[in-house]
Formats: sequence, structure tokens, C-alpha cells
Amino acid sequence: MTQMASWARSAARLIDVATGRAPADMVVRGGRWVNVHTREILPGTDVAIAAGRFAAVAADLSYAIGPETTVIEADGRYMLPGLCDGHMHVESGMVTVTEFARAVIPHGTTSMFIDPHEIANVLGLPGVRLMHDEALTLPVNVYVQVPSCVPSAPGLETPGASIEPEDVAEAMGWPGIIGLGEMMNFPGVVAGDPKMLAEMAHTMDAGKTVGGHYAAFDLGRNFLGYVAGGPADDHEGTRLEDAVARARLGMRPMLRLGSAWYDVAAQIKAITELGLDPRSFILCTDDSHSGTLVNDGHVDRVVRHAIAQGCPPVIAIQMATLNTAQHFGLEREIGSITPGRRADLVISSDLVALPIDLVVARGRVLAENGRLTADVPAYAYPDAVKRTVKLGRRMTADAFDIKAPSGRNSVTARVIGVIENQAPTKALTATLPVEDGLAVGDPAEDVCQIALVERHKGTGGVVNAFVKGFGYVKPCAIASTVAHDSHHMIVVGTSKADMAQAANRLAEIGGGVVVISEGKELALVEMPIAGLMSDERAEIVAAKAERVVKAMEACGCRLNNAYMQHSLLALVVIPELRISDMGLIDVTTFSPVDLFLTD
Repeated sequence: MTQMASWARSAARLIDVATGRAPADMVVRGGRWVNVHTREILPGTDVAIAAGRFAAVAADLSYAIGPETTVIEADGRYMLPGLCDGHMHVESGMVTVTEFARAVIPHGTTSMFIDPHEIANVLGLPGVRLMHDEALTLPVNVYVQVPSCVPSAPGLETPGASIEPEDVAEAMGWPGIIGLGEMMNFPGVVAGDPKMLAEMAHTMDAGKTVGGHYAAFDLGRNFLGYVAGGPADDHEGTRLEDAVARARLGMRPMLRLGSAWYDVAAQIKAITELGLDPRSFILCTDDSHSGTLVNDGHVDRVVRHAIAQGCPPVIAIQMATLNTAQHFGLEREIGSITPGRRADLVISSDLVALPIDLVVARGRVLAENGRLTADVPAYAYPDAVKRTVKLGRRMTADAFDIKAPSGRNSVTARVIGVIENQAPTKALTATLPVEDGLAVGDPAEDVCQIALVERHKGTGGVVNAFVKGFGYVKPCAIASTVAHDSHHMIVVGTSKADMAQAANRLAEIGGGVVVISEGKELALVEMPIAGLMSDERAEIVAAKAERVVKAMEACGCRLNNAYMQHSLLALVVIPELRISDMGLIDVTTFSPVDLFLTD
């Protein structure tokens, strides 16, 4: 790739094509122009493209067709801007930036705003630079946000690396950086933490956007303080009142539909029922599993979902194109089919079902009828980033013993409660049996064990607790080195022997996710790059990930996309109860709590 020439450097060529003095490189003829600036659909429209940018849009551009011009017949189909994902984490797809792009281009995504804070928690700023540099090689627009909260909750977790204000200042000068990633440490912002304020100041001084992440239901003084601190958007809303409050205070509510987060339906009522101006709203995915990308879609899936909730199609498209571009200060580059913008265009035969018939990015056809047609070469990561899983010892079953208070036949324990299709958890309690002095799970009540195994420094540390909601009924264990955000190893299971085997398996291969049942490996996705991403093609990873889902179901799990729920159980910035290498964390008070309650 190729960094595109600026509009200014392309202007002479664009003017010549628009005025008929030179032929276009490509003309898309006879389409219905979805104009997101005026919210109109204009039939019988031609689009001329030159130097990778839109040169002209008009009823008849036959004069721009020369002997070498590529002509694409739209045949009355809709022409809409390439879709933009306003907030997402590539690592959640289990693949590299290149493979993520290969998976989503056929779905009409031509711009992504990525926050690589997963790799930052393992490798620090050098890891961010790796993904940034990879992004610059792609034929679509991948803008990178500098991770803001590494660690996400200082004092409550220990990541493999950290990001400091001076790192943020340095990265703001990189060519692909668009702003600061989600400011998850909202208590720090509210308290005026110097580090958080310094990171936001460096971003604002660079004229770039501060991403938000206010994961609390309190819309009172703390929320007001957070907004005053500078975050310009927020994707953590789950309720109608969340969207309304953000929009009224000048934030951009980002309504997300990821693999396991279904937050659009409740919040889009701010537009469909309350009549709020939709220009403040953006659609995003946040976390999408590779299987979702390959089989179900990406931003196109979110747009369809928004339409199904009663949002007018052109408004839904606007929320995934122009609104996003304007939010990041890129209105003159992306987000609409208008002269001078990058020639990112999608042709679709139906504005509601939104089949993606053809995808053009920077004036080049990349996909047709749901299939990638352009060659996007694989990107090689250095071997050094494939050796990041260090357990310090070989795990045995007794590493997962949970000693009960002396003399007890049963205990009352705190339990992490999984909420299907949402990022928050519940802080539950359960009365659990004691066997041979050890507290154990209760499969009849859907309570099994969870362990966080330290994997960055090789300390051999294991923190054990309990979790409810997965539904496992067979002896089994599911282990993953994707554990937002510190990315230690999370192991959930009903068999301590299987838990040990799963942990050791991931240490052997350098990271990933594995399902073990009664000593047998049911499914495995190898993710050697920082223990977060595979170095295989996206479709291969998607097939392996599907086997993980099926294996979890075979063990009794009935949650929608349970792997995504599994991977967030250590996210100590979203209420209510999480696990960390420092113990069980109450995220309503941001403090460690004991596993057992005293009578």
C-alpha cells in the first residue's frame, strides 16, 4: 500500500476528469446514489474515479470514459460509501490486521478505527508499532488509536507492559495514528489522575480524538466529570438513557453490535422513538470473533441490525460512514461519495437486506459477491513476539485447589455471574460444598471454577475463584491467553485435571484457546502472536474457532458466543465482579475482595 496522495496533490487530475479534459480511471454508471450529506437517494447517477479518489458525481459522466477507463455498470443498484467501524479491537478476531481486513473487505468495510490495547498489554508500545506498521501496508484505511490504559486499572492487575504519557506523546507523531484509545480508567479521569490527564492533553495538543469508555450506570457527578475531562465518544452504553445522556453532552454515542455485545436495540430508540438528531450517533462492533466476521458480517451486520430496529436505512448508513468520518476529523477523506474523497464505494441491490455486491476501495475493486478478489499478501510478525507465554512451572491439578476455611462443610463464596450478550457481570454469592478441605463448584447450580494463571513474568501464580452462567455439565476445561485487558491466562472448568492440561497446552504452543474434556483435546486455536493472534489465514482461524464453540456446547454451554464472555472475565474496569492476578476484584468499588464471605 501505499499511502495515498493527498487531495491537494491529486487536485489537478481530479479537476481534469471532472471537466472532461482527461479520462477517469473508473466510472461506475447508472446507480442510485446514497447521499449521506443530504440523506437522499438519487437515481441515474454516475461516479468518476481518478487517482484513487472520487473526481465527479453527476447524472451523465460518459465524457469521462476513455479507452483505458474501467466501466462498472451499477444497473440501478445502490451506491453507498465504504463502511467505517468507529471502534474495534483487531485482536478480538484472533487474527492479524491483514487477516482481519481480508475477512471484512467483502462485507463492505473500507475504514477501521482500531485500538490495539490488547497487544499493548503484552508488548507495550513496540507491539502497537507492529500493528500500526502492518496497517499501513493495507489497501483499505486502518487508523490506529494509541492505547490509553495499560494497565487498565493500575494497582488491580499486572500486565506484561505499560503505556506512559511519554509513549502517547511519541506515538502521536506516527503517520497512522488518529487519536487516543478508549479511556477505560474513568475513576482516574474523575479523580483528576495526572497520568490520564497527561495522555489526553498530548492527544488534544496533537489535534486528535480522545476515545471514551465510561462503563458505569451512574449518570450523575462522576459522569459529568468524565465528560469534562475530554473523552469525545463512548461505546459502553447499554440503555436508552445512556445514549441520550452522552448525546446531550456532546459525546458521540457509539452503538455497538459485536459477537457478544448487543447494545444497539435499546439505545437506537433515542433516534427512532425520541427523535434525537442521528448525526451524533455512530455504529461500531468493538469485539468481533473471527467466526462472526467470516460467516455473519462486520459493519454491514450492524447496519442491518439497526435497520431491523426501525432505523431508516439511510440514517443507519450515515451512522456507519459520514458520522464516523466527521467525528475523527476525516470528512474530507472518507465517509461519503463526493468529489475529492477516497474512492471507497459499495454497490448493493437492496438497502434493507444490504447484500454486498461489489466493494471498491481507493478506486480499486477488492471484492465481488461476498468474495475477496484482490490479493492481500500475508504479513509476517517477528519470531520474538511468538514467545510470550511464561508460566514458570508445569501446572498440576492441585494448582487449582481452593482451600476452605478450616472445619467447614460448606462455604458462602462470591461468584462472578456472566450476563449473556453483555460485557458487565453480576456479583453473586453461592453456598458451595467442601470436600477434603477444598471448596468446589456446584454443576447443579451452574457454578464452576475459574482461575487466572500469570503468564507474563513466569511467576507460577494462580488465582482461583468461581463463575456462574456457562452451563458446563461434563468434566471439562476451557483455557485462553486472551483475557482482556491484562491478558494473563483464564481457565474455566469443572475438572482440575483438565484445567491443568489446558494451561500446559497453551504454554506449549505460545498461546491461544483450547477446550479439554476428560483428558481429550476437543478444539484448539493456536494464537502465537503475543498469545493473542493467529498467524494463519482468517478463514482457517474461523473454522478452528467454530470448533471451539461446538466443543464448548458439547460440554454443556448454551451461551451465545461464550468464548467472548470467557475472554472478558478479567476485565477489571467493567462492573461488577472480575478476577485478576491480584485476586477477586469488586469493580463497583475498585478494590480486592475475599473469595469467601464470613458468617
